[in-house]
Amino acid sequence: MAHPFHDVAVVGAYNTVQARQLEGHDSLSIAVDGALGVLADAGLDRRDVDGVVGERAGELVYELGIGPVTRVGNGLGIPAVIEAAEMIASGQCRVVLITAGSAGIYTQHASTAPWTRPGNEFVAPFGMFTAAEFALMARRHMLRFGTTTEQMATVAATIRNHGSINPEAVYFGRGPYSPQDILDSRPVAEPFHLLDCSTTSEGGCGILLASADRGADLRQPPVYVLGGGSDSYGGSYQHPPVWDLPGTGEIEAGYVGRRAARAAFAAAGLGPSDVDVCEFYDPFSFEIIRQFEAFGFCGDGEGGPFVMDGRIALDGEFPVTTDGGTMSFAHPGASTQMLQRVIRGVHQLRGSGGPGQVDGAAVALCSNGGSGALFNDVLLLGVARP
Repeated sequence: MAHPFHDVAVVGAYNTVQARQLEGHDSLSIAVDGALGVLADAGLDRRDVDGVVGERAGELVYELGIGPVTRVGNGLGIPAVIEAAEMIASGQCRVVLITAGSAGIYTQHASTAPWTRPGNEFVAPFGMFTAAEFALMARRHMLRFGTTTEQMATVAATIRNHGSINPEAVYFGRGPYSPQDILDSRPVAEPFHLLDCSTTSEGGCGILLASADRGADLRQPPVYVLGGGSDSYGGSYQHPPVWDLPGTGEIEAGYVGRRAARAAFAAAGLGPSDVDVCEFYDPFSFEIIRQFEAFGFCGDGEGGPFVMDGRIALDGEFPVTTDGGTMSFAHPGASTQMLQRVIRGVHQLRGSGGPGQVDGAAVALCSNGGSGALFNDVLLLGVARP
């Protein structure tokens, strides 16, 4: 039986300029820049597009002047990519644009990002801000398995150092960091220090998918969707997360993403040892440790030692979050940031990863979300057509 995405290719991946604040832009205008940029990256014209996916899909159709097209208002990152692939696989569309942007919405710089602050009577009155929610999951792991702050600090220093050498990163040149530098930064929510946490910024991006025959002769080498999935245990930032939150299966909420990863690997006929680049979402340092366990790279409780001794550095066995991630590259609004792991995975596989390029990368595993947000999405990309 043919792979469901055998006839689908990722033909463009683009990030706009990223900055702490983008003067002269709003979220729509920077999303338009992302759309135009990814079309140029692929060598296609806006009139080639017959499908648009994203939280501002309808507005983008109007701004680009490309109707009639299929539009889907999915701003969920990896699930949006999978939906776009399904639109092509089903024959509904031949070229699907996914774009997102965020600018001008982050105005309260003394507080956490607005997309993590819903007005909820069971969250807001008790100080359950984002770092505290993820800290609950990290502390449970520490108590159960002996995971240490030094292991988390190693993750944070590694990712921040990847961003420090990336000229496109908001925090380019802010390094190098040692694990001790992370531990010396001010406490935020035990066990997290300031440099264990993601930043906030503004920016836009775009991804372009096309039928594989259409993508064969375009400007960039095609990248293929090998598998993917999505796991959720509830609404994000609405309930205090609990590691063993009851569900219907055998997987604890602390290992959200495990089912999705198993599905992705099964669809591709691959396993964790086949992955060359781990473009994992990095809202907090602990989440990298947790995801290595959830995705099957190591056993439960083994993630702390697993990330040590250079294993996750650019020249290590499993290079992680190679552009600096949300800790250093950029952390715009929710829909934008969740596409960027996929974009960097595509860049790595086509050899355009810049100073963070991993030699010979052929398979990339990308992720969104984390245990503190009660969801985790997974996408497996490769250079070989499935």
